[in-house]
Amino acid sequence: MTEQTDRVATVRAFNRLYTGVIGVLDEGPADAEYSLSEARVIFELAQQDTTQVTDLRKRLDLDAGYASRLLTRLDGRGLLVRERSDEDARRQVIRLTENGRKAFAVLDARSVDRIGSLLGRFGDDEQGRLLGAMDTITSLVGERPSDPTLVLRPPRPGDFGWVVHRHGALYSREYGWDERFEALVARVVADYVDRRGEPRQAGWIAELGGERVGSIFCMPGEDERTAKLRMLLLEPAARGRGVGKRLVTECVEFARASGYAAMELWTVSLLDAARAVYQKAGFQLVSEETIPGFGHELTGQTWRLEL
Repeated sequence: MTEQTDRVATVRAFNRLYTGVIGVLDEGPADAEYSLSEARVIFELAQQDTTQVTDLRKRLDLDAGYASRLLTRLDGRGLLVRERSDEDARRQVIRLTENGRKAFAVLDARSVDRIGSLLGRFGDDEQGRLLGAMDTITSLVGERPSDPTLVLRPPRPGDFGWVVHRHGALYSREYGWDERFEALVARVVADYVDRRGEPRQAGWIAELGGERVGSIFCMPGEDERTAKLRMLLLEPAARGRGVGKRLVTECVEFARASGYAAMELWTVSLLDAARAVYQKAGFQLVSEETIPGFGHELTGQTWRLEL
């Protein structure tokens, strides 16, 4: 099979598995008082005070006839009220009644219990990997709002602890690295702070819509001619939006303007996305070695860019 065929087969296999898991979570007991479709409508209506019928149909992908029958059944059981919109009399809005809110509370508690039972099959590390994979899938294929404004700013008090925490949490969740990696990042951050006021070092925090989503630091290297690119971090929600490219470009341009002749960075071979960003920026692999790593054997790599 071709590589593309293999990839399609992998996605289809995952889809079958995931559909089975969701089916188990959604089925509920045999004597459940609401059908799956009815429960989905109740869950959706509980998210806000009033909802336009057309919006509900779009979100749940329901045709007009089926949606009307569902709403009629729930209306007849006293769970919702349908009214004409005050803003546009041609449109109908719906809201849950007090009994509808009570029904939602029961369904919500039942859903929490089922998902808790699913997660309970795994240890903390496995749960972290599972949730990290979910974050990655959501960030790549989920519906995205219009792109928020990207801001790169200098780090402020509180950002340094965030950089250490997010490195430790993300790399543990996504790659199973242990606390030794977090300790390494903490030492690099402490070194940066100890050198505060050094004109040839700088750091940047990336924000999207006012939320911190990334970081990068330029620090002095082993000699005065070489700078080091340190602590490039991207939250899952920022990936695929060009944030990594912007951070690396900013760091490289600062190093060049500060009089460095070259810039180096250290990474590991399994970080494919980061490596692609470095290569596009012009970095070249100069050495690699097998290292014990952070709970796993890894291939460490040094990359260099002549400025």
